[in-house]
Amino acid sequence: MTTVHPVDEPAPLTLPARLTAPPRLTQRHPSLLPAAMLVHRARRRTRWVRDGWTGQVAWARRRDEDDLPVRLVQHGSLLLRELDPGQMHLQHNKVTNLRLAASRLDGIVVAPGETLSFNRVVGNCTRRKGYVDGMRLSNGSAESGVGGGICQLANLVHWMVLHSPLTVVERSEHSFDPFPDRGRVLPWGVGCSIVYNYVDLVVRNDTEHPFQLRTWVGDRYLHGQLRTDVRPEHSWKVEARDEQFLRSEGRVFRRNEIWRRVIDRRTGEHVGEELLKSNCALVVYEPGPDVEVIDLD
Repeated sequence: MTTVHPVDEPAPLTLPARLTAPPRLTQRHPSLLPAAMLVHRARRRTRWVRDGWTGQVAWARRRDEDDLPVRLVQHGSLLLRELDPGQMHLQHNKVTNLRLAASRLDGIVVAPGETLSFNRVVGNCTRRKGYVDGMRLSNGSAESGVGGGICQLANLVHWMVLHSPLTVVERSEHSFDPFPDRGRVLPWGVGCSIVYNYVDLVVRNDTEHPFQLRTWVGDRYLHGQLRTDVRPEHSWKVEARDEQFLRSEGRVFRRNEIWRRVIDRRTGEHVGEELLKSNCALVVYEPGPDVEVIDLD
């Protein structure tokens, strides 16, 4: 007698619990947000002081104007996107903010055993330091805010770090997909959210070699390089997989997975891969007719 084994059915598509949970207290009562931010900032400052006293974390501080010899990664990010004409002044102001923030990061060296905090190096983006009202994302919409736009610099740094042996310790993504993919270069889901000082990008050097960031603003692009002293034996390729748009209760969500493949630089062979992140976020624009949206209801 032939035994027939049941075929495993694919798991039903569901949304993460955080997207279907009731709104947070500060979402229901926005007037409480400033107080909540003060609490978060106080906790982060306490952590920074404690880590310094105990020596638990060695923070990267040294800046070197001389380049390390090996350019491991280089990337450019377009400064101005074609958005609502009424918001273009925020885009131009963003360039001012990026120029200030990039100058703070430029040349910073992460020595073996050291940890880089984006917020610690760049600092608080205030008017006193020359920052202006730029575009920032809040609850899925673009709005004006002092220092707006520096997330683009964090995105650039994060993308370069993903193509290196450095370890991402902390990174927060945006909870919304705010813009269609027109002109997108990097995969959706590799960006960073930055809020001084408690929403941060933190990277640790667990290798035996120093790494150096070079960041600057050009005429059209925000530029970045990640440099080191010896070229690693591996290279890395980051890609998005299983991209889907899902509709539930009248709202559209986007999900994907970010994977990193490890390649032997000498032979070109694929020697490993890892899942970096599973993303799912609310889409705040209507997907175009060429985008398939799966109905979960």
